[in-house]
Amino acid sequence: MEELLTADQQTALTMIREWYLNTDDQVFVLSGYAGTGKTFLLKKVVESLHLQVGKEAVFVAPTGKAASVLVKNGTPACTIHSLIYVRDDEDFDVNEDGEVVRKTRLSFIKKEKIGEGIRLIVIDESSMVDNLILRDLLSYKVKCLFCGDNAQLPPVNGNNILLENPDFQLTQIVRQEADNPIILLAQQARKGEYIPYGRYGDSAVVIPKNSLSPAERKRLFCKANQIIVGRNKTRADINKEMRAYQGIAPAALLPVDGEKLICTLNNWERFIDEDRSFNLVNGVIGYCSNVQQQPDNLMSMDFQAEFLTNVVHKLPVDSAVFTHGFYAHNYGDLAVKLVDGTFVHESDYAILRRVQAKKEETICRFEFAYAITCHKAQGSEFDFVIVFDESYIFGEDRARWLYTAITRAKKKLLVIR
Repeated sequence: MEELLTADQQTALTMIREWYLNTDDQVFVLSGYAGTGKTFLLKKVVESLHLQVGKEAVFVAPTGKAASVLVKNGTPACTIHSLIYVRDDEDFDVNEDGEVVRKTRLSFIKKEKIGEGIRLIVIDESSMVDNLILRDLLSYKVKCLFCGDNAQLPPVNGNNILLENPDFQLTQIVRQEADNPIILLAQQARKGEYIPYGRYGDSAVVIPKNSLSPAERKRLFCKANQIIVGRNKTRADINKEMRAYQGIAPAALLPVDGEKLICTLNNWERFIDEDRSFNLVNGVIGYCSNVQQQPDNLMSMDFQAEFLTNVVHKLPVDSAVFTHGFYAHNYGDLAVKLVDGTFVHESDYAILRRVQAKKEETICRFEFAYAITCHKAQGSEFDFVIVFDESYIFGEDRARWLYTAITRAKKKLLVIR
């Protein structure tokens, strides 16, 4: 049986249709808390307007992972960046000796056009869109339907004014979520209420730290799809703990085959899917294989994003963060791939003079991802999430932090406080 719209959703649908069909306003902002059925409503809106998805109406999100959530739910989507930007291949600096050199940071330019037939851009997770990208997006004069949750964390860089005054806010929890303990805990967190210890139905538990036996801790940690923390020290400690659970020797500093990693630096030049819809950007989580140490604090590896089936081969990666605890290479630094498949840094002239180079590639950054921070998890969802409640360190954003962390869980949630 087809799902029916709630009264809340029906009102929003009517208002959005009126905006699209009968006004000259470029922007409509829809906000809604977790469990109010925002994604479901967006699909219904486009259906009611009889717009062809992917051609007349395009769905975008700020990150590849956020876009993949739409894709998993049956809606073709891509990142905002891939829709509106291209790399500026002619962007160079002139050094003090008058030599033309590559800039230390990659530059991108806004596309002149984004598609003749596009009549509506639907932006999901718009709480993560900063004002600079917002300005560029609106410059195309295409109607934009922004959707997001104004209770979540703001963008790490820049700010976002979109959701401060939405045109409509969904507040009614849909029938399927009305008794979901995860949604109920999220509501308490959003309001800044204290969540007592205890079991909440079959899907949520809140426990004190140090209450788990070593065996139970290992069982739950290994079963979780994602562990979310607030502090980087906690993240490092848990990642070390998780590697030990898998029998990886402490001396094995580099990742081994099958380990879970997260990309920590945007690489807009590198696509990770055959359709070229998703870039290798900050926050993409996946699994590594064929890790090989290279000269100049580099390693090469194959990588498969957890939301894709294809593998990206032979990525040049900064290995120093694994071996020395810091990154050895700057944003935009290049590795030169030699004919034998080895990578060296672009400044390693001694080697480059002796051998034949094949091509240059941007050096990537990754870290272990058994545990990640809440900011890195934003825009993602996981079946079973363990949250280390370290919201106390986030001051006035404390409630937003905990709410965002809790709402990453789809089916099971364990909060450790």
